Amino acid sequence: MTVKSSSPRLIVFSNMFPSAVTPTVGTPIKERMFRVAEHIPIAVISPQTWSPLDPIVRLFRSTFRPLSPAFEIMEGVQVYRPKVLSIPKFFKTLDGYLMASGSRSVFKKVCAEFKPNIVDAHFLYPDGAAAATLAAEHNLPLIVTIRGSKDAKLVGTPREGALRHVIRSASKLIAVSDSLKVDVADRLEADPNKTVVVGNGVDLKKFFPEDKLAARTRLGIPEDAQVLIGVGGLVELKGFHRIIAELPELLKDLPKLKFLVVGGGTTQGNMLPQLKAQVHQLGLESVVTFCGPQPPNDLRWYLSASNLFVSATAYEGWANVLLEAMACGLPVVTTRVGGNSQVVNSSELGYLVDYWDSAQFRSKTIDAFRRQWDRSLILQYARKNSWDFRVQSLLEIYRDVITAWDKSSTSALADKSPVKSKLF
Repeated sequence: MTVKSSSPRLIVFSNMFPSAVTPTVGTPIKERMFRVAEHIPIAVISPQTWSPLDPIVRLFRSTFRPLSPAFEIMEGVQVYRPKVLSIPKFFKTLDGYLMASGSRSVFKKVCAEFKPNIVDAHFLYPDGAAAATLAAEHNLPLIVTIRGSKDAKLVGTPREGALRHVIRSASKLIAVSDSLKVDVADRLEADPNKTVVVGNGVDLKKFFPEDKLAARTRLGIPEDAQVLIGVGGLVELKGFHRIIAELPELLKDLPKLKFLVVGGGTTQGNMLPQLKAQVHQLGLESVVTFCGPQPPNDLRWYLSASNLFVSATAYEGWANVLLEAMACGLPVVTTRVGGNSQVVNSSELGYLVDYWDSAQFRSKTIDAFRRQWDRSLILQYARKNSWDFRVQSLLEIYRDVITAWDKSSTSALADKSPVKSKLF
């Protein structure tokens, strides 16, 4: 790859990034940034939180904060994972400071060896707060992506002051949905000229329709089954328990109903034992199948074997899985929360239901099975939302930020007033 001296060289900074130990954590960030890496050089710093209390917590939550390798090369990209102190449940207003402190030596090393000219952080806090400090120390411009509930739920909390500082420090804010721009950037009074919306995309090389009968044969699903599928982490936010509760009523109208639950526990928790207990209590063992987490090349088989994608999520910034389902030809029934209405923006793609209106969910699900969907239209929409379009927008943003920063720095040097911003 030939890179001009003025071309972007990114440090991607996010404590949510996949590894062999946590392959599903931060997947949308990896998907986005590794496509960017096909055009410009990037290095990843993914701080991993740690405390002396973690082994005790793991006695009760086995998936809590598993440690990934401190360094690895993923698809040709260097990924650094410095350990940073974070006490579970306590001192959360210190997380930004602690993340900056714990990442400082690695950040300095990457700057010396990789020579970046921009920092691209994901989530405002604590990642963005730490990145704002480190970027200022190395006189680098900062871009922060607002991604979902992790940012939105901190507005109005004691950490709001840190959020506002990050917004002021950033050269550009990227929201992955219009709703996040409104719910976070606008509520925190961000400069309207500073915020842009660039949604996530879908990888059409990994997600495309397989033959439905072949997919069902592969997975052992009856040919005449009426198959719902939900994909995501098995945590309260995603709402699998809400869907399972509706299955007995749905079975009255859909007697051949099957529900595929694809996903596993995350660092935020694991509801699998509770979900299995709920299924047993309702006598749904023959209806619900827990498929575990699946890599993309396998996930498309589960999606292709299904009739309808369903989600009862309480909040989403931009749910990539909705586009992945559509790329396999599936209509969607999901909640009208966060960025979902931006993804499912037409009744030709699926239905939105109020959160949480169980009767409306059942009605729309039954209607979705009875309706003759134009699958070609759904596929066409997914193709228009491929990563190729998103990446070009991101590359333009990076170049514009660097150009503006260089001009600002030159002017500051002329005035002998260097541009600095430091949170801690």
